[in-house]
Amino acid sequence: MLTTNPFDHPGPDGDKLREECGVFGVSGADGAAAVVALGLHALQHRGQEAAGITSWDGVNFHTHRAMGHVAGNFDRDEVIRALPGNVACGHVRYSTTGETALRNVQPLYAELASGGFAVAHNGNISNALHLRRELIQRGSIFQSTSDTETIIHLVATSGYRDLLDRFIDALKQVEGAYSLICMTPVGMIACRDPLGVRPLVMGRLGDSVIFASETVALDVVGAEYLRDVEPGELVIVNNGEMRSLHPFTAIAPRPCIFEWVYFSRPDSIAQDRSVYTVRKAIGSELASEAPVEADLVVPVPDSGVPAAIGYAQQSGIPFELGIIRSHYVGRTFIQPGDKVRHLGVKLKHNANRALIQGKRIILVDDSIVRGTTSLKIVEMMREAGAAEVHMRIASPPTTHSCFYGVDTPERSKLLAAQMNIAGMAEFIKADSLAFISIDGLYRALGESGRTAVLPRYCDACFTGDYPTPLTDHNEQALAQLALLDEPA
Repeated sequence: MLTTNPFDHPGPDGDKLREECGVFGVSGADGAAAVVALGLHALQHRGQEAAGITSWDGVNFHTHRAMGHVAGNFDRDEVIRALPGNVACGHVRYSTTGETALRNVQPLYAELASGGFAVAHNGNISNALHLRRELIQRGSIFQSTSDTETIIHLVATSGYRDLLDRFIDALKQVEGAYSLICMTPVGMIACRDPLGVRPLVMGRLGDSVIFASETVALDVVGAEYLRDVEPGELVIVNNGEMRSLHPFTAIAPRPCIFEWVYFSRPDSIAQDRSVYTVRKAIGSELASEAPVEADLVVPVPDSGVPAAIGYAQQSGIPFELGIIRSHYVGRTFIQPGDKVRHLGVKLKHNANRALIQGKRIILVDDSIVRGTTSLKIVEMMREAGAAEVHMRIASPPTTHSCFYGVDTPERSKLLAAQMNIAGMAEFIKADSLAFISIDGLYRALGESGRTAVLPRYCDACFTGDYPTPLTDHNEQALAQLALLDEPA
């Protein structure tokens, strides 16, 4: 969901990778908007800056979009009553790039020659800027800075007559990652890019069909999980009838491996695997690869908890909650530039001093991005009296930026791209630091290891092996080189 500035993100969570969006749609349910609102609650972790719902009553489309969480915006009767109809889709947004403004909140809606068209998008189109320039030159007028709007203009300007053909024509022009839920005159369309980078699942609730980013959203509304939408598949639902199309050339899927490490909720099922069980297995592999003598295994809450349990079970070292997290501190409590921004970690995490004092501890976290949070957590443990602080990370070093819908800093701001592991350990002031290997991560997912020729997952943030072209990134790099080559 591209906007304008890829790298700065505010608040105390700025050192965490963020999955920027969650989508949910339902076709054929009375009070569809209320069902969508419940589903979005379950997906709130995927996007906490804004939320939106669009419904269709058989004649008209209705939309409500708002900044902030689902709660407070969509738990009011008057809002849901203003979204009538038995078809609706919704979106929660975490902007990876650019302004957090209402015009970028999804679902985006437009009136096309074929009728109303609403779209909710999880992912990132890696040639959106290139396409946008071409579309503007052809007369398109953009109302947002979101890459998602590019899809609407491609549909509107396609030379095909049939709406589905126009939609497929549009998707064949985009690069990158997308899971889409669209509301159109031909019905609700749910689709994934041919690589299946971003997740999308399908369920049933009575006679209605539901699509969601994760299975946990199906659980919350009481729906039965049917299956994943397949990579490259379009599923069309209209008046209870469902059909499937596979319009793209079949290629080996590359789903995002970080869904299992961090993005998905641990109570979700991803590709028939329990996310919680996989994270425990990652911790177990990490303990086998990087053992260390210690008294306690302490998770960095909440994302490090399952891996820390696996590490403790494999190593035989007791698991303890040596850090307590406050769940009542919002992301926007401290804004960029505030003098007290450095207190963000202490607002969210506090050492369990009585447990930590005098102990050799192993901190388990999901990742290190800039390293600033890890540094503060280690310092917190030292201040609480820890005798030794060892850091273990349940993913390989994040050495490359993501261009497929994850909030990643530019590569120069990634700690692992600038330092070796010894340098990183010194930077965060840990007695030792170790990451799970890429092969260990694959083993935790049931593979024998990573196959370099045809890897099973998209792991570009760890390996630099990008599975699609990066047109916008490459064009920007060439433009910067051209500026450097200009005579003074």
